[in-house]
Amino acid sequence: MHPAFSVIFLTTLIGAGQGLFLALMTVQAYADIGAIALPEGGYFGISSMIALALLVAGLVASFFHLGHPERAWRSAAMWRTSWLSREVIALPIFMGLVFVYGLLHYLGYNPNLFGKDAPPQGELTYLVGLLGVVAAFALFVCTGMIYGCLKFLQEWNTPLTPINYTLFGIASGFTLATVLAAGMAPELVKFYGGWAIAFTVLVFITRGASLIRNQRIKHRSTLATAIGVRHAQIQQKAQGAMGGSFNTREYFHGKTAAFLKSIKWIFLVLVFPLPILLLALGLQNDSVTLLGLAFTTQYVGLLAERWFFFAQAKHPQNLYYQTI
Repeated sequence: MHPAFSVIFLTTLIGAGQGLFLALMTVQAYADIGAIALPEGGYFGISSMIALALLVAGLVASFFHLGHPERAWRSAAMWRTSWLSREVIALPIFMGLVFVYGLLHYLGYNPNLFGKDAPPQGELTYLVGLLGVVAAFALFVCTGMIYGCLKFLQEWNTPLTPINYTLFGIASGFTLATVLAAGMAPELVKFYGGWAIAFTVLVFITRGASLIRNQRIKHRSTLATAIGVRHAQIQQKAQGAMGGSFNTREYFHGKTAAFLKSIKWIFLVLVFPLPILLLALGLQNDSVTLLGLAFTTQYVGLLAERWFFFAQAKHPQNLYYQTI
């Protein structure tokens, strides 16, 4: 498939925003059971607005993928059958909850809806945050299933697709939370850093599993099924047209096998071992620079990973159109 950079930025930016919000709610959940202390100041409000900014940036990036952006609202009409429509609905809902969550923290308005003597889990920010958590995971599932539900693209048609989308977002979000904590809540740096490393290791396992799976795929479509000719030996000499077309531009990445392999190794290094090493060194030396470099490196690697994700998928139509 041809990777669209608008979609690459959309999925990586909103994934980091979702992960950052989940990191904030993790801290509040731990604090409400007395495991850690809540940071003082406007930490939650500022961090929530950063998460919201990432979500807005991803949404803006998505518009560059539309032929008629003014008709974008119509994409929500098929919510009963389309995962894309469900994503279009889930994203603004989640953005609204993140905004309300951050605003409540910024204003310091946090009444307990079940009474003053009720557990902290009844606080308004906690309840809004729980709704945000549900919306975040719903958005992860919708985004992943846009690709995971396509049976004719066997590289994507696996439960590992939404799982990897979820874990990549959480890992990058917790890495970003580590960087933000270094500047606003130093007491949370090791907490976030440990989770960031754990999620990065976990997504390395699941993404590695998907890479191994995709290498062993036996494609159901063949040249014979593509052109409807049942014969043991078929050789195609031309694609049936002298010039390019929409099919040749949008369903193939146009790069060599060597380039594709190099991108795979680039993202494997930038997303997994290098950020883990930088996080470990940053936590050990209390270095904001190393922590910031860990997130930057991982995000650049995620851009390469998402490019590879799209490029690796072999559309069955290319059995015909990509022979020149």
